[in-house]
Amino acid sequence: MLGAVASGLLLTGSFPKFGCDLLVWFALVPLLYSIRNQDAGAGFRFGFVAGLVHFTSLLYWLVPVMRTYGYLPLYLSLSVLFLFAAVLALFMAVFTTALTVLGTTPARAMVAIPVLWVALEYLRSFIFSGFPWELLGYSQFLRLRLIQISDIFGVYGLSALIMLCNAAILFVGLYLMKKKWQTARISARLAAGALITAAAALALTWFYGQQRLATIDRLIAAAPQTRIAVVQGNIDQSIKWDAAFQKQTVARYNRLSLAAMKKKPDLIVWPESATPFYLMYDQKLSELVFKGIEHTRTDYLIGSPSVTRQAATVQYFNSAYLIRPREKTIIKYDKTHLVPYGEYVPLRKWLPFLGKIVAQVGDFVAGKKGHTLVWGNWRLGVQICYEIIFPGLSRAMVRNDAALLINITNDAWFGKTSGPYQHFSMTVFRAVENRRALARAANTGISGFIDPAGRVIASSSLLQEAVITRPLPLLKEKSLYTRFGDLLARGCLAAALLAMVLAIVKFTLRLRPGRH
Repeated sequence: MLGAVASGLLLTGSFPKFGCDLLVWFALVPLLYSIRNQDAGAGFRFGFVAGLVHFTSLLYWLVPVMRTYGYLPLYLSLSVLFLFAAVLALFMAVFTTALTVLGTTPARAMVAIPVLWVALEYLRSFIFSGFPWELLGYSQFLRLRLIQISDIFGVYGLSALIMLCNAAILFVGLYLMKKKWQTARISARLAAGALITAAAALALTWFYGQQRLATIDRLIAAAPQTRIAVVQGNIDQSIKWDAAFQKQTVARYNRLSLAAMKKKPDLIVWPESATPFYLMYDQKLSELVFKGIEHTRTDYLIGSPSVTRQAATVQYFNSAYLIRPREKTIIKYDKTHLVPYGEYVPLRKWLPFLGKIVAQVGDFVAGKKGHTLVWGNWRLGVQICYEIIFPGLSRAMVRNDAALLINITNDAWFGKTSGPYQHFSMTVFRAVENRRALARAANTGISGFIDPAGRVIASSSLLQEAVITRPLPLLKEKSLYTRFGDLLARGCLAAALLAMVLAIVKFTLRLRPGRH
């Protein structure tokens, strides 16, 4: 089990805050070495332990969130974290179980390792409402040349490359140590082939990245630009919804927005729920917001909860308002992918005793996927909070002609833990996948800008007031990933399911009477 534990810790060390991204290229080797001669049952146990260690240490920040804002005692907060990590660990357990079944020879295992891993990462992106937090590829968000393949394969392409390298290191190591895989010796030919394949894949990825960067930089230089200002109010979450502080919150955002006008932005962006009240509904507080807008006479994108009434039905949304004072227009985007047990309670009808983990947020209704906001001659693709970790949502917006992606969030829940850093790392891939600039406004940070090549061109510090303004290019070209989506991931899932079905059929035939 030491190998499983080691892999779990190495994986976590690959992501922010620790952030030693080179670890991920061999992080799974101890786990793979541990299961090399194990049956399916042992494979499941080893994988589950590795997953449990990884997700518990990766998502530790959930405990202070639940204790501080959900008012749960420590033992219960730890229990929820453990349960959540156990559910996510099942994906790694299935990976190692399937590998013991399908990887019966070294050659088959070499192919199965990246295919199975990507298939299960893809499943994790939508099963149980989806939680694709820090997939393997995200660890490389600062490796500019490597991440360029995301405009073809998405983040899953980089995950596949990482697992291919893990597999190559494993089999070269087994060959040098004269160890077996599933009772089969590792031949020099296979070890050399694994090494050459991984090296060639890395070299091609690097070469593609180098060439693609040059192309994207030319497009950026020729593209029209718009000047965006993001405002980081740094409002303490513990007082954010206190009625006594609502006017102070609006005053702070108005003051920071007025300061932003020194650089003449075309659009000022406030974070998720920047107004701790229902904008357009709470009249006195809304008037304070609009007085600030009148002073600047520029366009605003403001995160706010919203409410609609139709007859006896009242619906609440987590929204972003695009306010254009000169055109006298106001339109809004409603968050489409809500946080389970944070913004709504799944299965409430059948399990009425379940409630929200975080007490301060409401029961929201989901908006329309792919909806973009018309801003003059352009369209904006807005994503609220953790919507940005779902590749399909950004892709749907760019397919709907979004020329600029904007992520507004409130990461104040996470304090100075790894949470805000992990969240920010994943936004880089949405820019690269769709070749769109991305602006991010976060209540307590990290706010900033990412260009269509994936460069972080500006970012703020945590827990500080900040105003950042940058010119951003507006591109129209649609990448292969934007047009065709997760073909690689779906192909891996289809191949894995087919291989498992064939393995089950083969096993069943062996058990039939008269067959020996």
